[in-house]
Amino acid sequence: MSAASVSATKVASPRSSMAPDTVPLVVRRHLRFGWLTLLVFLTLGLVLEMLHGFKVQAYLSLMNETRRLMWTLAHAHGTALGLLNLGFAFSAGCVPLWSPGSRTIASYSLIAASVLMPAGFFLGGVWVYAADPGLGILLVPVGGILLFVAVLLAALSLGHLQMAAHDQSSPRRGIK
Repeated sequence: MSAASVSATKVASPRSSMAPDTVPLVVRRHLRFGWLTLLVFLTLGLVLEMLHGFKVQAYLSLMNETRRLMWTLAHAHGTALGLLNLGFAFSAGCVPLWSPGSRTIASYSLIAASVLMPAGFFLGGVWVYAADPGLGILLVPVGGILLFVAVLLAALSLGHLQMAAHDQSSPRRGIK
């Protein structure tokens, strides 16, 4: 086997076979994703305000009440989930003893939820059928389940926070 084929094999290996993510990688991922998510959904909020300000009937008409609700929910959930990603980055940095596998699952679950929930609301408002949201709304419960998993794993990691804080705050630490 040549050196080129060995390096090509290493590059082609799937992400799932690699070790769980390190704390700095998770923190960096959620800081970047959180701020970008805030940017996207705060921009969506500005667009919705412009549609309202310019009295665009495709948005304000009584027939489009479902669309307005769905898009408002997309904006609100996207903004809140962007903030939650920033909080997750902080939490991941504060709990270094958090199981790497559990931390990685929570990280990717939160990111998937942050995409699926607002996308489901937004797509549900793009195609409205007789005052019912479109099929995109089916993404919302999937995102909700992933959000539940991420928050549960983050909450369970706090048991490790007490142990880490206890180890660092021993009364005689550094005194001889």
